[in-house]
Amino acid sequence: MEITLLRSATLLVRYGGETFLIDPMLDPAGARPAVKNTPNQQPNPLVELPDGWEELVDQATVVLVTHLHSDHFDATAKEMLKKDLPLLCQPEDLETIRDAGFNDLRPVEAQLQYGDITIDRTPGQHGAGEIGKLMAPVSGFVFRAPGEPVFYLAGDTIWCDDVANAISQYQPEVIVVNGGGARFLVGDPIVMTADDIARTHEATLYARIVVDHLEAINHCLETREFIATRLVELNARDAVTIPSDGETVRF
Repeated sequence: MEITLLRSATLLVRYGGETFLIDPMLDPAGARPAVKNTPNQQPNPLVELPDGWEELVDQATVVLVTHLHSDHFDATAKEMLKKDLPLLCQPEDLETIRDAGFNDLRPVEAQLQYGDITIDRTPGQHGAGEIGKLMAPVSGFVFRAPGEPVFYLAGDTIWCDDVANAISQYQPEVIVVNGGGARFLVGDPIVMTADDIARTHEATLYARIVVDHLEAINHCLETREFIATRLVELNARDAVTIPSDGETVRF
């Protein structure tokens, strides 16, 4: 399999003979206001997509939207993506995506078979306490296919029992986690921090972990450099890849 990071949580994943476009955030830099009630009030996205992103998006044979927050499925994606592309989503988001004009929707209840690929949906916690409840629903997804590593896309979640249970149940060999420690002015982070990433590593010492969701949204405060340094301190750096925008990681 191959994972190309476009920007933030937007990935191109080549897996099981398909090319998945995951969480397409395709707006130009500065197209949207900063997330309200958060630090670092700058318009989003903070950075442009890498050169050649249009050609990469055109390679997609299927789209996967983990949830509907605008940094995972934005106005430009809704406008430019082909409406007949197969689009996988959590059932809660089906009608909203259909209203955007997409006509080949494949909601993933518990499990979905897509060609030779088995896709299981997993829960997550997009923050703790009342903030986490307000940010829901979110989902992760586990991919399995002949000749491919088991791949766990954790989605927008903190380290929690849901993530630990998914790792225990599916024994993934590749895990993508959304880092950056995004937060509001009050409350705890709503996606993984460097310490959460280290806990993920501790739960599965043999898996490779890829960190995305970095340096593109105003309230994601943990940078690539900070995460790399902190993971060294926590003895978890060797298992973790932190790609740059436009970089491809192969497994």
